[in-house]
Amino acid sequence: MSEQEFDTALVTAALAIAGDEGWRRTTVLAAAQAAGLSLPRARGRFRGRLSILQRFSQIVDQTALTAVSKDGSMRDRLFDLLMRRFDALQTNRSGVLAILQALPSDPEAALLLACETRNSMRWMLQAAGVATAGLGGALRIRGLMIVWLYALRAWQRDESADLSTTMAAVDTALQRAEATARWLHQPRASATVRLSPADGADDAGNVSCEAAPNVATDIPPHSPDALR
Repeated sequence: MSEQEFDTALVTAALAIAGDEGWRRTTVLAAAQAAGLSLPRARGRFRGRLSILQRFSQIVDQTALTAVSKDGSMRDRLFDLLMRRFDALQTNRSGVLAILQALPSDPEAALLLACETRNSMRWMLQAAGVATAGLGGALRIRGLMIVWLYALRAWQRDESADLSTTMAAVDTALQRAEATARWLHQPRASATVRLSPADGADDAGNVSCEAAPNVATDIPPHSPDALR
């Protein structure tokens, strides 16, 4: 069994446990036993529950990046990539919902997921052909994170077989972000734009993971004002 296959099997088992028993009761040991995997190998590859969450985020990205479209506008490409991520979440829906429900009382997991989401959005932008370097790139990453979190709220309540509600939310959020900030097409940020320390920026204008929107607290549920 390859490392990819091993990790996928363990993560899938962990998410099944989370869906049945809750995220707090999910452990690497329990997931490895449920999947019939080597305990020493599981211990060597996963430090704990947060490692499961981190690896799952990477697997979701890998799924989304498997077939990157080169056709259409940048917004169309981003739409396709984000929906591929939601399709990956959907295969483990009960476990993902359990994790999201637990985040307000699990600050370590919430911070880790915020950092992983920021890295994921950087990958999605780059795959769609959008620059992510410098201050302009940091703003685009943050903008796409807000798009993702807005759509994530829709996905949480989307019970349709084709995720039509989620698709509509992604499309609406991307349209509003593009119309409001034109962040997809700016070759570089205006010299008059600055991120303050309150925005989580350092002296060079770089944004830390700690400044990333938090999936547990930062975006009010069902609120379109988050994109205005």
